[in-house]
Amino acid sequence: MPKAKNDFAHELTYHPERRMDIIRGMTIPERSAVFEKLSPYVQQSILKHLKIHEIVDMLDNMDMQFAKQIISRISDTKRREKIVNRLKGDIKEKMDYFLRFHPKATLSLINFNYLFLSSSLTIGKAAEIISRHYDETGRYPEVLIHENGKLIGEVALTAMVKERNNSTLRKHVSGIPTITYQAEINEVVDALVTENSKKIVVLDHDSSVLGIVYVDAARQLFGKMPAESLYEFAGVDNSERPFDSVGKKVNNRYRWLILNLATCFLAGMVVLSFQSTLDKLTILSVYMPILAGMGGNAATQSFAIMVRGLTLGTISLQNSAPAIWREFWAGIINGIIIGAIVALISTVWNGNPMLGLVVAMALIGAHMVAALAGSIIPLFMKHIGKDPAATSTIFITTATDVLGLFFLLGLSTIFLV
Repeated sequence: MPKAKNDFAHELTYHPERRMDIIRGMTIPERSAVFEKLSPYVQQSILKHLKIHEIVDMLDNMDMQFAKQIISRISDTKRREKIVNRLKGDIKEKMDYFLRFHPKATLSLINFNYLFLSSSLTIGKAAEIISRHYDETGRYPEVLIHENGKLIGEVALTAMVKERNNSTLRKHVSGIPTITYQAEINEVVDALVTENSKKIVVLDHDSSVLGIVYVDAARQLFGKMPAESLYEFAGVDNSERPFDSVGKKVNNRYRWLILNLATCFLAGMVVLSFQSTLDKLTILSVYMPILAGMGGNAATQSFAIMVRGLTLGTISLQNSAPAIWREFWAGIINGIIIGAIVALISTVWNGNPMLGLVVAMALIGAHMVAALAGSIIPLFMKHIGKDPAATSTIFITTATDVLGLFFLLGLSTIFLV
């Protein structure tokens, strides 16, 4: 069971010798949420030891007003300036990327006038923070609510006025639509055109809040253009859609099918190079489609996970190493499970334990290749500007078929012939 914020705050306050180990062991959202609970003295102590990128990551998860207070506690002027410039640069770069959905979209569309408050705060305490924000900015903020640093919704100012001061914000949270700044253009357009809410929260890849877009202001950029025209205006007309004409579907696909034909010959060449092995062990022809099918299915599973992550903006080629490593080990374990089942069946059916072992080893190798190909190829295709959903499967299939057959026929040549 995860620790509560107060538990972390207590440990950080009363165990200075373990303070940095504790803070670095927390997720960034947790770190940001707990930091609000600490005394200014403890905050300063932690800030002195955190690296610049660690401070930027933590501040990025806070609202602007609280981040400003934290920055003011950094006594080193040069360090403070570096943090401010880095934070501003990161936010601007991400917001500029999000605003690519329209050539006339500017940073003025993004509203940074919000507070990011803990759901455990009472309405009375929240009112004090809102009042202080108004005194400093002359504007009432949007009130976004989090639990352990993760956005869970908003509380309307009108709702707060009606409730008792000792009531917690958690009881009055309502949902608010979100979209990641890395979302595909068609997703952004869809959200702006079809969303019933008056505002949408733009999230970073780590689910922290970057800003708020008021839907009406964004829609004014498009005028009264129908949704389908918006896709073309936004530059996504090359993406195939379900009701495109036959001619357009053929034009989008035939080049990739020709490339796929060429790659299929690679698999044929592997089989041909082991013709003598197949002549002696015709039983291997039974296992070849099993190997190709299992490798293809395993690759599809990894591929689907990666494409989902790319769509949600939670993964890219730059931050993918841990995900690829886990897919690889999952592939090994799944290969061992499937390989053991096939080895048992082969031993009982063919009466040849060595054949079963060879097939099992080939299946383990095929699952390893499937995990790597299914993970890396869509990330790479996205990185070079190609549609990963439309282009990756050809290369994934080639890798799993060619190497899977090579494992089966190569190991059979070594151990069985």
